[in-house]
Amino acid sequence: MNRRRVVFWGVVLMLAVVAIAAGCQPRSDAIVVATDATWPPMQFINEEREIVGFDIDLMRAIAERGGFEVEFRNVAWDGIFAGLEAGEYDAVISSVTITEERQERYDFSNPYINAGQIVVVRMDSDITGPAALGGNVVGAQIGTTGAFEIQRIDGAELREYDEIGLAFEDLAAGRIDAVVCDTPVAADFALQREGYRDSLKIVGDAFTEEFYGVLVQKGNTELLDKINQGLAAVQAEGIDVQLEDQWLR
Repeated sequence: MNRRRVVFWGVVLMLAVVAIAAGCQPRSDAIVVATDATWPPMQFINEEREIVGFDIDLMRAIAERGGFEVEFRNVAWDGIFAGLEAGEYDAVISSVTITEERQERYDFSNPYINAGQIVVVRMDSDITGPAALGGNVVGAQIGTTGAFEIQRIDGAELREYDEIGLAFEDLAAGRIDAVVCDTPVAADFALQREGYRDSLKIVGDAFTEEFYGVLVQKGNTELLDKINQGLAAVQAEGIDVQLEDQWLR
């Protein structure tokens, strides 16, 4: 090989190495966010194998207004908190309820949604919310907040189920009058699932408080401030309400 060819291919190789190195450099304004994409409509994998859902759209809007980029990583629920502690990713958005116990170990963003208990009925029902459940048979999963709340309602007859899907089967078949469950679960069955979305509806607003937040490592105030800044802008613009209408109503 002559000297010119050696120099030419040497330059090509050097440029390729530089390009690869540049492509591997992480962007300073990008964060990796973990989510367990198995809980529609909050976060799930669609037919195109993309991670989609309420949490995903919300986090993208937060990132845009907070001045950073975001990359999602699908992580199983049983390891999602340990991965955050180990620094495998920067944040978690996965329908995580803000609790005192969790706040001792992680820092949460400001709440972004109340995903408390809500009522689902058939399309032809005149039940308008929890206050109208007296005198009706109401289904819930055994041992859940929904079951406990039904017991507090005067005149409501609780029917418990091992799995919430069985309650929705009975509701659709007319064997019970309503179901009480978490707002995202209600949206999944009543709005997303074929066979139910044309026959069931959500009525009223969430009547218990179960707030979700974005998690970061304890003490990561810089990232937390960016997330809260973006979330505040999202809420001020009403984008969170638009996403609720899209995914949860």
